[in-house]
Amino acid sequence: MRELPEEVVGDAYTSTFHWEVLESLVDVGNRMAGQDGEREGAEHVAAAFEESGLRDVEVDEFEIDGWWRGSSRLESSGSHEETYAADYQVIGLPGTPSGDVEGPLIDVGYGRPEDFESVDLDGAVAMASSETPDDYGRWLHRMEKYASAVEGGAVAFVFRNHVEGCLPPTGEIGYENRPGPIPAVGVSKEVGARLRRHAGPGRDEDGGEGDGGEGDDANDRDTDLSVRVDVDARNEPATSRNVAGELGPGTDEVVLVTSHLDAHDIAEGAADNGAGTVLVAEVARLLSRVESDLERRVRFVAFGAEEIGLKGAYHEAARVDLGDVACVLNLDVIGGSRSPAVMTNEFDAVEALFEEVTEAMDVPLETDGTVSPHSDQWAFVQEGVPGAMVASASGESGRGWGHTHADTLDKLDVRDLRALSVIVATAVLNAADASREFPARGREGTRELVDEGYERELKIGDRWPYDE
Repeated sequence: MRELPEEVVGDAYTSTFHWEVLESLVDVGNRMAGQDGEREGAEHVAAAFEESGLRDVEVDEFEIDGWWRGSSRLESSGSHEETYAADYQVIGLPGTPSGDVEGPLIDVGYGRPEDFESVDLDGAVAMASSETPDDYGRWLHRMEKYASAVEGGAVAFVFRNHVEGCLPPTGEIGYENRPGPIPAVGVSKEVGARLRRHAGPGRDEDGGEGDGGEGDDANDRDTDLSVRVDVDARNEPATSRNVAGELGPGTDEVVLVTSHLDAHDIAEGAADNGAGTVLVAEVARLLSRVESDLERRVRFVAFGAEEIGLKGAYHEAARVDLGDVACVLNLDVIGGSRSPAVMTNEFDAVEALFEEVTEAMDVPLETDGTVSPHSDQWAFVQEGVPGAMVASASGESGRGWGHTHADTLDKLDVRDLRALSVIVATAVLNAADASREFPARGREGTRELVDEGYERELKIGDRWPYDE
């Protein structure tokens, strides 16, 4: 295994470059895709790429379906009358249409496929937790739960956070051609708990009757709690952009090191994904000092519009010859701890790369082989290109502070970024070794590995990339 020179490692462990760039990004505020803040964020990233020593730095614009947040309101009636309208209680989910609908509230617990199958949602408002049970085997994404609610005939979708702190979650609802078919909002854990308490009896995890508490999975249809969901939003065309630059020889074969620079409009987007983007710049800076050791071209890309459809990644994937891409290492939600977690999409060679690096450094590594259609590497993985999402181990279920008002700079530590920069830079250095092979598997190979839950989500959202 190739190692970084000691002087480069020493540089990394005293660096403040990434932290200073991160401060400039979070101070932008709203970096929602297609809006002014994303453009300003791209300008900061381009400047950082130039300072890192990358060549041919470019800002590449492309068109997207943009989304602008309006007001959101949820009113309950029947067994309990209350109005929730504050942004610490309820917010719209990106891609939601404007709408004002009402129906009985049906809580489907974790929102597993079997939870939706066990209730009658026709004409109802479906509510699901942001949590995935520890023993489920894969992450249940918000978009899958929304798609299941649509498929079940719900008139609206309520996504309740499982993290306390009056933090309603945001996040897109995944329809390729915006807007989605039914209104969708996120509510805080506290609002969700109150709604559940007044919604009637629930089913516990074993299928028996529960008391409607947080540990229960779903409530019966005989509830007498109705809710009205009133959402205002604007969906219209906008412009996003990618920022890219390169190191190494001019080979056709290329290693992609990527992140996304956009963030949701309700917070600073420090962890998701400011930290990932500034680490891309820092890895570039470190590798620029050993550029002559790179045997493959390395392309660094900060994508726009990840949070509303992976649009920047798809734009880049359409520009490059995918047959030349050795692998994609995508940094997303990295920085919450100094221990890496790698989602490998069942590419054994990528997993082996990170196992070698972390073993040599005596660093713990978490791996997950699930083939997931979420985060930017999917635009390449769906075509069979080896790709992984590189994150930080959190020890928690779900996003934590991510996608809430609390995704702020104070949750991060520069010491974690320093340690991660050495790990990732070493991995990229070894990925750029011309003798290291990353076997591709083709479109059909990936299609066969996609879980049926993800397949259903993508098909309902008109995002299934494979012909029938």
